[in-house]
Amino acid sequence: MRTYFPQSLSLAAKIIPAFLFSSLLWAQDNPAAAEGDLPLNELRTFVEVMERIRSAYVEPIDDKTLLENAIKGMLSNLDPHSAYLTADSFQELQESTSGEFGGLGIEVGMEDDRLGVISPIDDTPAFAAGIQAGDLILKIDGQLTKGMSLLQAVEKLRGKPGTHVTLTIGREHQAPFDVKLKRAIIKTRSVRSLLLDDDYGLIRISQFQNNTGKEVGKALKQLEKENGKPLSGLVLDLRNNPGGVLQAAAEVADHFLDSGIIVYTEGRIPNSQMRFTAGPQLGLSSKIPLVVLINGGSASASEIVAGALQDHKRAVVLGTNSFGKGSVQTILPLNDERGVKLTTALYFTPSGRSIQAQGIEPDILVERGKLSTSAPRATVKEADLARHLNNTQASTSHDNKQQSELLQNDNQLSQALGLLKGLNVLGRK
Repeated sequence: MRTYFPQSLSLAAKIIPAFLFSSLLWAQDNPAAAEGDLPLNELRTFVEVMERIRSAYVEPIDDKTLLENAIKGMLSNLDPHSAYLTADSFQELQESTSGEFGGLGIEVGMEDDRLGVISPIDDTPAFAAGIQAGDLILKIDGQLTKGMSLLQAVEKLRGKPGTHVTLTIGREHQAPFDVKLKRAIIKTRSVRSLLLDDDYGLIRISQFQNNTGKEVGKALKQLEKENGKPLSGLVLDLRNNPGGVLQAAAEVADHFLDSGIIVYTEGRIPNSQMRFTAGPQLGLSSKIPLVVLINGGSASASEIVAGALQDHKRAVVLGTNSFGKGSVQTILPLNDERGVKLTTALYFTPSGRSIQAQGIEPDILVERGKLSTSAPRATVKEADLARHLNNTQASTSHDNKQQSELLQNDNQLSQALGLLKGLNVLGRK
């Protein structure tokens, strides 16, 4: 005997896709066959709740909005990185991976219903205002972020260039404080390079975009050209790098590896089974002594690079524990230019380590800080004595004020350079 639910099923016929409604009716006539296929009680409850909202909620809500909210709810209760993308959100995501978008220049994530900063992006309003990895965003323009979905928070953070937004920041060991930011078109330059000292270079990657692998190749050649000869060591700075394009991370690691696995992924669907390996065609700098800098703002693609180079014993990883985002998100387009960002796989380092919720542990733990020096004591050296003999073999050392200040203000970078020099001293013996 078939049992009908007149109000609910009449509504379902209007708002549930035809195949789902037909399946519900078929399953009621064939309970044995339907067992395990469709959760009938939950479907009935879903339809009934929608009917109650339509008939009793204080304000009228159209069916399209209700269904869209239901989709958002399905995704928001998965992991923090899965989300429903409206047409605007879908477009913004595409722009962010190409290197230009509007907003504050801040990578955020949800953890335990709290909106946190993964990292600010270099040379953006958030970076200039001193926003730090690990900060909590307690309010956006006075509205509490607790209870917001990640998508809702991002939509509030973004806006027209030139408009302002006030963030209430919670930071460890400090009282909450407000920061007023002016939105801008974010044009991110993902790769920067600098000669730190004679024969030693720095490559800073702020995030992984589609062209980051090629940009790193150009930076390596430019550093060698400026130095006039092959480098004796390189610092690869991945601090506060929130990640980005997986393929770009593999291409960057490939510059420093001649062979072997870079990263592999595992998931439930065939497309989620990926494997990236290094090839000799990109190994332009596979012999340069290398130190990789990471911290709590290094996430996702940054952890792939650091983990691969660490597992292959190709680099010394220095700094603090990374963020621990070891999942892969796939963008699945829907109709009307909308999409779903869905976590479809976990990635693993060459040795089989999952980084998810663990992060990369540095080989050498060094906290961020400034170097301080005491006033030098007055001493007398041979060169100060009257009539001292001159050294005809004396050399002039390289001196650059910008580089000195950079090292003075960055303890981790200074330690990395010192480590590279020490490795070369040992290597020459």
